[in-house]
Amino acid sequence: MKEKYFDFLEEANNIKDTIINWRRDFHMHPELGYEEKRTSSIIKEFLNNNRIQYTETAGTGICAVIKGKSEKTIAIRADMDALPLQDNKNCSYASQIQGKMHACGHDAHTAILLGTALILNNMKDKLNGNVKLFFEPAEETTGGAKIMIKEGVLQNPQVDAVIGLHVDENINCGKVGIKKSVVNAASNPFTIKIKGKGGHGANPHTTIDPIFISASVIVNLQSIVSRELPPQHPAVLTIGSINGGTAQNIIPEEVTISGIIRTMTSEDREYVKRRILEITEGVTNSLRGKCEITIDESYPCLYNNDDMYDLFLHSASKIVKEDNLVKLDNPNMGVESFAYFSMERPSLFYYLGVKNEEKGIVNPAHGSLFDIDEDSLPIGVAIQCQLAVDFLNNINFKW
Repeated sequence: MKEKYFDFLEEANNIKDTIINWRRDFHMHPELGYEEKRTSSIIKEFLNNNRIQYTETAGTGICAVIKGKSEKTIAIRADMDALPLQDNKNCSYASQIQGKMHACGHDAHTAILLGTALILNNMKDKLNGNVKLFFEPAEETTGGAKIMIKEGVLQNPQVDAVIGLHVDENINCGKVGIKKSVVNAASNPFTIKIKGKGGHGANPHTTIDPIFISASVIVNLQSIVSRELPPQHPAVLTIGSINGGTAQNIIPEEVTISGIIRTMTSEDREYVKRRILEITEGVTNSLRGKCEITIDESYPCLYNNDDMYDLFLHSASKIVKEDNLVKLDNPNMGVESFAYFSMERPSLFYYLGVKNEEKGIVNPAHGSLFDIDEDSLPIGVAIQCQLAVDFLNNINFKW
């Protein structure tokens, strides 16, 4: 098929003020996970005004579809929720809600997807397939993606691939980052209860000390990453809290340990979980105690499909110069609920640079001074549009 060229960056710049206004409005009115009623209402008003069909999903989430000329379908996802954090920026669009802030850029993600929808809907008669729009709630907490998938957003019409982006304050505005293969870690929170026999601190021989057992468990758990996983496999096992005891001279009955596992492959994930069980039970039993272990299943690993990665390099180079495509070497040990989509369909997740030292936009995400260079917004819109059109029109790729 001969490729037809559309200047999506020009189209996006034509609506730049509208995209910025959306982003600033969301930024001033942040909503936490599953509370995104105002945000959802603005999105639904936009969809209604542009005659884009949609259904509600995952409580405050939305699944919309722009129908093209075939059943081939690509989905584009944006998360909507904010963080429980005070906004300390001094600007006209700072958060107006005490203790809540868009400190991770989801306001920008939502505005970018609205801009993408506006452009693609205006050219839907030229689309060789459908574009689904996923507005996901609660990415920062439990992840609305899992519920959306369960409620059928990947069907009717059947989704063939999913794309998403995240703003990145470590990449300069005008550049985009992409990582091949695994992008984000899987997460498994865990809780361990060590049970012993309490007593007087002066008579430890009459007790079974759960604090001593817990200390031994913690030390031995650290050997999993340092001595049992290959050094080339990134992984983290963090003990985040230990609670037990009421006084210096009392040996308690019980101690609770909690922590988090981060792994980059399904095999390492299962191995670390199994070894936590084996080590904890072994150490505890050897020291005469008992234990209860709970390992939660949280976000899976996020994988970029190889063909979608190649599509990104092809499509993004039409929007930004090739030397502005930053190929990332290392995966992110953080988690991302887009991973649920990547486990179900060929997926692509990339990073939109928003840093600008000259404008003082250098502060980290999840911080009270976080902001973005809004010149990045039309770039994000243009890349999303280009990816969708190239995918649907089979440009130089087998699908």
